[in-house]
Amino acid sequence: MRDSYYPVFLDIKDRVCVVVGGGSVAERKVLSLLRAGAFVKVISPELTKRLEKEKSKGRIKHIKRRYRKGDLKDAFLVIVATDSPEENKKIATEKPALINVVDTPELCTFIVPSTVKRGPLTIAISTSGTSPALAKAIRKELEALYGKQFGAYLTKIKRLRAKAIKEIKDKKERERFLKSLASAKIIKTLRGKQS
Repeated sequence: MRDSYYPVFLDIKDRVCVVVGGGSVAERKVLSLLRAGAFVKVISPELTKRLEKEKSKGRIKHIKRRYRKGDLKDAFLVIVATDSPEENKKIATEKPALINVVDTPELCTFIVPSTVKRGPLTIAISTSGTSPALAKAIRKELEALYGKQFGAYLTKIKRLRAKAIKEIKDKKERERFLKSLASAKIIKTLRGKQS
């Protein structure tokens, strides 16, 4: 297993992402891909109720069968979440550029971090596959530190930043203003507004 991974946030909007498996783990993965705007194909003989609902809404394409060699041909990103280690290993041998085999880091080209999402703010936590349980514990701690008010504040900053770029012509003054919006005092104030 690798000692560490290169952290990255991918733009997968309208990209073909394939999830092999239709159980509860696959469901979590599919929902996060949909939130990121991906075009999601699910390959599985069966789906959870929630995935069936997403299929009926036309939000996912369902290939109702087991995985077959060549199914990953057009995939930008692949997540393998079957309950068969043998099948998972077989799928990984197709070697798509970006593949995650759930709970098997040695077969992955990327791993999925534990995340805290607050509007535009995303905090990713990884132990490089060493301890997903510790990553989850740290995530829960960060969720308590960074409540929903951070997302709302960032939405305001987005508007203020756009306005500042147009209206504050002096580069140093603009930079000072933008830094003031992210001061330690502001962060402390936001934390004081925990709901």
